[in-house]
Amino acid sequence: MKKAIVAWSGGKDSALALHRIAREDRLGVEGLLTTVTASYDRITMHGVRKLLLERQAESLGLPLLLAEIPAECSDEVYDRVMGAALEEASARGVETVVFGDVFLEDVRRYREERLARVSMEPVFPLWGSDTGALAREFIDLGFRALLSCVDSEALDGSFAGREYDHDLLADLPPGVDPCGENGEFHTFVWDGPGFARPLSIVRGEVVVREARFHFQDLM
Repeated sequence: MKKAIVAWSGGKDSALALHRIAREDRLGVEGLLTTVTASYDRITMHGVRKLLLERQAESLGLPLLLAEIPAECSDEVYDRVMGAALEEASARGVETVVFGDVFLEDVRRYREERLARVSMEPVFPLWGSDTGALAREFIDLGFRALLSCVDSEALDGSFAGREYDHDLLADLPPGVDPCGENGEFHTFVWDGPGFARPLSIVRGEVVVREARFHFQDLM
């Protein structure tokens, strides 16, 4: 069985990808690889505190491998930091990285090219799936998540902090992908299959950055 790590955002797509890999029992998952913005001590783009990320990993029983980047991060710096994290994983015998991407071809090509440099193989267990079906599957499996970040240019900022459930899916306006695959929103998973126990979280204030990104602070 090949050793693998999961590219982990803390959100629904990476959680569902991990679930599928675990269910198929064809890869041995050795840990979760997450990009964290060092100056904020939060998951990059999702805005969730690193402490909650650590609680997720503990409940899932998997170690974390962090790639820490600065707030103002160039492509060159990102590639260097991520490359070092992948090389560290490779040195531990990891051959495969699991991604939760669904349909963005340019993102998939980038990941494939990045992993080829370190002789690692990407796996995309959700690729090509209908995002509406994926969203319903995630909820019906018993996962619990909420919207941690909303891009108000695509979706009203009032959705920040809402539970990711069937009611939310019904309320999404036309043109918004049910899985937020075009960047409309990001999620944080706090319970579901594979979790030894649910995370205890409290909603703080909603913070708006760059006049468009509504971040639900979670504690």
